[in-house]
Amino acid sequence: MQREWDCPAYLTEPTYREILKMLAESTGKKLERVEYIRAGERFEIGEIEITPFTIPHDAADPVGYAFRANGTKVAIVTDLGYLPELVKQHLRDADFLILESNHDLEMLKMGPYPWYIKQRVMSRTGHLSNSIVSEFLADAEVFDGRAQHLVLAHLSEQNNNPDVARISAEEALNRRPGEFCFHGMLHIASQRTPLGPFEL
Repeated sequence: MQREWDCPAYLTEPTYREILKMLAESTGKKLERVEYIRAGERFEIGEIEITPFTIPHDAADPVGYAFRANGTKVAIVTDLGYLPELVKQHLRDADFLILESNHDLEMLKMGPYPWYIKQRVMSRTGHLSNSIVSEFLADAEVFDGRAQHLVLAHLSEQNNNPDVARISAEEALNRRPGEFCFHGMLHIASQRTPLGPFEL
């Protein structure tokens, strides 16, 4: 992908080291152009200001991102086990928010994964459940509700389904106090069909 686009890969140094190990074991190839980034340190690509922020996941220095350009903010956060205060702060004021809603707890518990993987997914360094996302969306003190578009992403094909995720999120959004209503559009991302384009 990097070669096709002729662009650098923006990675934290620990993430890059882990990718080098994986590439060496599989193909022996290397990434050709790498720009190191660090959580909490803004950088720019053209006119876009990007802020990487730390997320809790069992990976090498994982980060979420907030992008700003022309007065518009887009935030994306997937692959995290819970929503710490730092992450919630970075999701504020987003005009477009992409948020993981990985699994339904009951589907995960009854599903085909071995127990050790189920424990990993449910852990604080695993993945966000529909119920954790619902708590966040319903709480007007932590989710400001200003996003024009809210995308639920990274849905498990074994332990979730789009209808379950949508119903859970819609129920949560409907619990918000009237003065903090969510007026944006809710979307469910698919692993096979791209969404958009969107206008902000």
